[in-house]
Amino acid sequence: MRGGAACAISGKHMDRTFSRTARTAALAYPLAREALFHLDPETAHHVTMAGLGVSRFLGLRGDAPPPGTPVRCMGLEFPNAVGLAAGLDKDAVAVDALGALGFGFIEVGTLTPLAQPGNAKPRLFRLVTAEGIVNRMGFNNGGVDAAVARLRKRRYRGILGVNIGRNKITPNERAVDDYLACLRAAAPVADYIAVNFSSPNTPGLRELQAADALRGVIEPLMEERDALARKKGAPLPVAIKIAPDLGEGELTAMAGVFAETKVDAVIATNTTLARDTVEGLPHAKETGGLSGLPLRDASTEVIRRLRGVLDPSIPIIGVGGIHSAADAAEKIEAGATLIQLYTGFIYHGPQLVADCVERLGAMG
Repeated sequence: MRGGAACAISGKHMDRTFSRTARTAALAYPLAREALFHLDPETAHHVTMAGLGVSRFLGLRGDAPPPGTPVRCMGLEFPNAVGLAAGLDKDAVAVDALGALGFGFIEVGTLTPLAQPGNAKPRLFRLVTAEGIVNRMGFNNGGVDAAVARLRKRRYRGILGVNIGRNKITPNERAVDDYLACLRAAAPVADYIAVNFSSPNTPGLRELQAADALRGVIEPLMEERDALARKKGAPLPVAIKIAPDLGEGELTAMAGVFAETKVDAVIATNTTLARDTVEGLPHAKETGGLSGLPLRDASTEVIRRLRGVLDPSIPIIGVGGIHSAADAAEKIEAGATLIQLYTGFIYHGPQLVADCVERLGAMG
């Protein structure tokens, strides 16, 4: 594992390897965040995504190679170890603009075969004092085919992941059909596929994490992946995203299935149903998954436990509560190879990307 070297970038200055536009975005973000946080969270999200769409024409084009130290993982060459987690750009509408902020990889989705509106609003809540977010979005997206059409036109030169799930109306007995449909649709544009069994906001979805159910979905997915990779003439790694709310026995059983089915990576972790870190705060009792700083320690502990029982050849992508370069380094030290940002990016903006890229690059 990479050792903990000191961060070579200050919290106030973005490294020179980042574009001038990215540096400007980092400087402007605190003011933008203040304005956005006066809006309700979902409105702020839509305003941000619309702004990123416009900013593509104002300089955030994403066609320059992402800065940083390359990392080999899943048979792919990642420009740096810092990615954007699924959930922010659900419909793949701002990949180029987000890529221009320095991410080595971007994961879009979660995408489902059919478009669906998601759960009833309100469904997104900030816990500002804790730097957390509760969401019960429910895989709201315009469908995989529409997203793939946009992704065919992308300029972003980093690694692209496509996160896939099942529609709410699809029972678990037929979940594999939805995952296969999304895999086939996304294969031509994706560098890797992330399979989401772990969102708490689609009824029954987490039941697919039980060992027998997990095996029943992953095995046909991997068979189809192999056929698609041969057709594509390029590797198509598959990563499985897991929940943080798993007991020791569950985690060990899942690790066994991952080894049997030869998955390419595990993403740890999704949001949590636990509320012990935010008791008494406004919105803490809202139904949904909790992300952000309150999830940090639980996510890191899952990574540490998983690394102890998982086949050493299977890498872990660490996500959950990364709000500083030190948090990113902690995930690597716990056993992750790559990391992803989401809620921390919302609270701290592009500067966090630069800080993490520099810190992880220095760790070698």
